[in-house]
Amino acid sequence: MLLSCLRKNKVKEEEADIEGFQYKTLRTFQHGVRVDGIAWSPETRLDSLPPVIKFCTSAADMKIRLFTSDLQDKNEYKVLEGHSDFINGLVFDPKEGQEIASVSDDHTCRIWNLEGIQTAHFVLHSPGMSVCWHPEETFKLMVAEKNGTIRFYDLLTQQAILSLESEQMPLMSAHWCLKNTFKVGAVAGNDWLIWDITRSSYPQDKRPVHMDQACLFRWSTINENLFATTGYPGKIASQFQIHHLGHPQPVLIGSVAVGSGLSWHRTLPLCAIGGDHKLLFWVTEM
Repeated sequence: MLLSCLRKNKVKEEEADIEGFQYKTLRTFQHGVRVDGIAWSPETRLDSLPPVIKFCTSAADMKIRLFTSDLQDKNEYKVLEGHSDFINGLVFDPKEGQEIASVSDDHTCRIWNLEGIQTAHFVLHSPGMSVCWHPEETFKLMVAEKNGTIRFYDLLTQQAILSLESEQMPLMSAHWCLKNTFKVGAVAGNDWLIWDITRSSYPQDKRPVHMDQACLFRWSTINENLFATTGYPGKIASQFQIHHLGHPQPVLIGSVAVGSGLSWHRTLPLCAIGGDHKLLFWVTEM
């Protein structure tokens, strides 16, 4: 696994005309096992002295690995064991980065501290597909299950406090909107679905999106009406789409060889997806 630092080339924060990127390899982390997922800690800083790199991975051996580095002498990692099947999602708590939540095909959601000790354990009714921690709702955790149910858990009482229903399966991915805590989006079957949790436990809007089954859903970090979806990885390529709730059709359509993962830039309408030994970037107008 290669960790690279990307820096903008001829790009200002307010510009959407992306001409390209330069990158510099800062540190190579030897992982040893296929990486299935990655989550970055909010403690990560490259503009501090010393810099702090902290992230965790989920791997094919059903373990979580926590990596910490100052890009100099400190290079540590810790293994978190407990899941008995593939891990489909993991995330750091967004405020302090002192806990990690993960969901798995083993029908559990688990919360770990940075010492690798489980601090909470939720039994699910089907495989856990996505887990989200919102920076404005740090005592609540959103967990999406393959059977089409999305639950919100109160981490103080460790009880479910709200549930949403997609009414279709399989639910493959869900995401809590960063810019509007009342909005939740997901993909299930061939459709994308949007909830307003103040109005109903059923979707307010849905639309067919990927004929080969939808795979991933991610809200933009800067616009509550902008989101991206991917189709299920096929033999040759995966379809990638960017949508705006104000437009009946996708505002951008792309194709990625062996597509995997989906992420938005923190301050730009820029979306990235992993391809065949490549990272691919798309930019869209607001």
